[in-house]
Amino acid sequence: MFKHFISLEWKAFYRSASFATNLVLKIVMGLVALYFMVIFIAAGVGIFFLIKEDFHVEPLFTVNKYIIYYLVGDLVIRYFFQKMPVTNIKPLLNLPIKRDVIVHFSLGKTMISFFNILHAFFFIPFTIVLLMHGYGFQAVLWSLGMMALIYSNNFINVLINNKNIVFYPLLAIVVTLISVQYYHIFDVTNYTQLFFQGMFSTNYLFLMPILLTIVTYYFSFDYFKKNLNLDTGLAKKNDEAKTENFTWLNQFGTLGTFLKNDIKLLKRNKRSRTTVIMSFLFIFYGLLFYTNAIEAYQNPMMQVFAGIFVSGGFLFTFGQFVPSWDSAYYQLMMSQNIQYREYISSKWWLMVIGTSIATIIASFYWVFFGWQIYMLIVVGAIYNIGVNSHLVMLGGAFVKTPIDLTMAKKAFGDKQAFNVKTMLISIPKLLVPMLLYSLGFYLHSANLGFLLVALAGIFGFAFRNTVFAKIEKIYKTEKYATIAAYKQKN
Repeated sequence: MFKHFISLEWKAFYRSASFATNLVLKIVMGLVALYFMVIFIAAGVGIFFLIKEDFHVEPLFTVNKYIIYYLVGDLVIRYFFQKMPVTNIKPLLNLPIKRDVIVHFSLGKTMISFFNILHAFFFIPFTIVLLMHGYGFQAVLWSLGMMALIYSNNFINVLINNKNIVFYPLLAIVVTLISVQYYHIFDVTNYTQLFFQGMFSTNYLFLMPILLTIVTYYFSFDYFKKNLNLDTGLAKKNDEAKTENFTWLNQFGTLGTFLKNDIKLLKRNKRSRTTVIMSFLFIFYGLLFYTNAIEAYQNPMMQVFAGIFVSGGFLFTFGQFVPSWDSAYYQLMMSQNIQYREYISSKWWLMVIGTSIATIIASFYWVFFGWQIYMLIVVGAIYNIGVNSHLVMLGGAFVKTPIDLTMAKKAFGDKQAFNVKTMLISIPKLLVPMLLYSLGFYLHSANLGFLLVALAGIFGFAFRNTVFAKIEKIYKTEKYATIAAYKQKN
């Protein structure tokens, strides 16, 4: 039966309306995966010698002390990036296929996820190095226990991804523990280290993570099986109804109507709210670059790269899926007498507002790092408004990926608003400002780099009407292909 499911997955892939785009993205994602595999292999081999020769402490003991943060970080990254198991169950439930088989297949897809396999490229080389230095077969037991914990994270993520009431309190606890350890109030690693070290020093403690994996798989299986119904989520909830008219937007006519629709979408749907949360977190992305914590980031190209992202988090995460956010009712919209220009303008203004708000919030960079660092963010915002806002809408005409805003309520729903594909499409939008700033920086000074990036954004803003006309024409050309793609259910 699994063979038939795999065949159906393959057919859904190559028969998709966006097959060419998906194929290119998967190739690029494959190259990115190879890059991370090489990094993890290098880390797995090198961390032993780095700890032993540079810090002069016992490597495995030190790894066991801080591995708890590795596991917690893995869980957090999974929550925002890893896709949940998605199976088009409607045509399957009226066939003589056991529900258990459907659930096992869907959960099995998560087990071969890149988020699980990647960690093997760290733990296996690290275990080999331990064996070569006389740590014995206990190193293998330790490695099995660690991989079991990785798979436990996989199934824990499956459970908490549908329950924010679990994730955010857990995240608050982790942040609190990190804070109290930083200020030397309480060090949780002194206690977690005993367990991880015990997986090496005993011949039985490694069985506990394996047991945890089995238990979390069971609960995940039970949860999805209970929710494997076509009518799941159809029961009405008695909530207090609130009317939000946003009448102050009526003064903008049709543009205001579209803006009201988008604001309500952002407030009422979990998927779009996740986009807003991720956009806010991107404001702090610059801390990796501007604190000089990573030497490789201390160059002009990478610093303007950070400036683009700090101000453009909402633009990239929300804008990449225009018009997919409206895919549920796109056919209805296209049957109305509406102007594409107004529709495009409303999305553009929403991205401009989001970029402006992020830039204002990011003003704390000026306080802590100086005006030159903040100028990188400001000119990045100007470029985002003048150029990248147009590019993301242009790309949206060709990325025909429907978004079901009700999926968050279903067991087999894909509610990840922020994913790796979105990031990969954004890469070309970053290269031009990086090159412009570097050109000005090396030819004269950082000020010339600021000027070149800002001028590119200003010119883009000045010619926005011409650009909108071109984008409008492309949207009209792609109109029926987009409608056909949005009709696809898998």
